[in-house]
Amino acid sequence: MSRVVAPAPRRPIVPGHLPSFSVIVAAHEAELTVAEAVESALAQTVPPREVVVCDDGSTDGTSAAVAAFRDRITLLRQDRGGEASAKNAAARAASGEFVAILDADDVYLPRRLEAMGRLAAERPDLDILTTDAFIEVDDQPARRCYANGFSFAADDQRSAILTTNFIFGLAAVRRSRLEAIGGFDESIRFTTDWDLWLRLILDGSLAGAWMEPLARYRIQRGSLSAQRGRMLAGRLRTLRKADARRDLSAAEREVLARSIADHERLLRLAEAREALLERRPDRRRRAAAVVTGSGHPPMTRLKALAAVIAPRGAGARLVARERETTAGILLPAEPAAGPPSGAGAARR
Repeated sequence: MSRVVAPAPRRPIVPGHLPSFSVIVAAHEAELTVAEAVESALAQTVPPREVVVCDDGSTDGTSAAVAAFRDRITLLRQDRGGEASAKNAAARAASGEFVAILDADDVYLPRRLEAMGRLAAERPDLDILTTDAFIEVDDQPARRCYANGFSFAADDQRSAILTTNFIFGLAAVRRSRLEAIGGFDESIRFTTDWDLWLRLILDGSLAGAWMEPLARYRIQRGSLSAQRGRMLAGRLRTLRKADARRDLSAAEREVLARSIADHERLLRLAEAREALLERRPDRRRRAAAVVTGSGHPPMTRLKALAAVIAPRGAGARLVARERETTAGILLPAEPAAGPPSGAGAARR
C-alpha cells in the first residue's frame, strides 16, 4: 500500500513547508481519559504549536485531570454546548496552520503530527489530513481503521463523502478553510465531523491520508448500542442538509438519494431494535416499519414480522446479527470469544 492516499493534484504541485498544528480537545465528563489524550499530544516527535482543551460543561473532575498540564496547554471552560460548540471554541483559540482533532478518550501515537506534517508538505493542496489508526473495542485491539473493506477514497471524493464518512475522525483541517466554512455546525449533535468534511469537500477541498496507524481510537461497545439510533438520525440530518445544496450534479444527487435510503433503512432497524429490547409500547409499530420499509432483505423482514406477532420472544432475534455501529464501523452485534472483526471510520 502506498504511504500516501490522496486525489490526483488538480494542477502541478510544488512541495511546501512543514506547517504548524494546534491540537484541539473537546472534553465532557472525561476525567478518566483526558489526561492520557493530552499527554499523547504533548509527546509528539514534532511538537504541536499548542494544545487547546475545551471543558464542555463537565461536572466531574475533567478540569482537575488536566491541571498538571496547565503550564503547557490552553484550558477553556464553557457551559454545556455540545461537541461541535466545544470544538469551535477550541479552534477559535488556536493559531496553528492546521487544527488537529483529538477526542478526549483517544490517543495520538508519537509520530502522528510528524506524518501529517510531511503529508501537508508533500501535498500543500490538501486541506484535510488524516492517518490510519488502531481500533480498540472495550480496550481490546480489534483491527486497523482502513482495512476489511473500509478504505480512504482517493477518487471522486465528492460522491464518496455523500455515501460514507471515509475520513478517520481524528483529522487535521487547514484553519483558514475551517474559518471560511463557518466551523462545525453546532445544531448537529452527532456526526459533526462528517458534516464538516462534507461541506469542505463539496466546496472544493481535497483530503489525504498517511497510511500508517498513528492513533488509538477507542470504542466501548455498550455505548454504541445506546447511541445507535441517535447517531443514524444524525447522519440522516447531515445527508438531508446536503440535499438542500444547489451545486450537486445529477449523478451526485443519485448517489445522495441512495445514501439517504440506505440510512433510512438502518435507522428503521435501529429504532425497531431499541423499541423491542426496551419493550416499549411502540415496538410492534417499529417492527412493522421494517416489514413494510424498502431495502430490507427477506430474512430481516421475516424476523421483523415475527416481532410484530410476538414482540417479546422475537425482540432479540430481529437484529441478533446486525453489525452496524454508530460510527459507520462494522462490528459483531454480540461479542465473540476473541477480538471483534469489523470496519471503521469515526464515531461522529
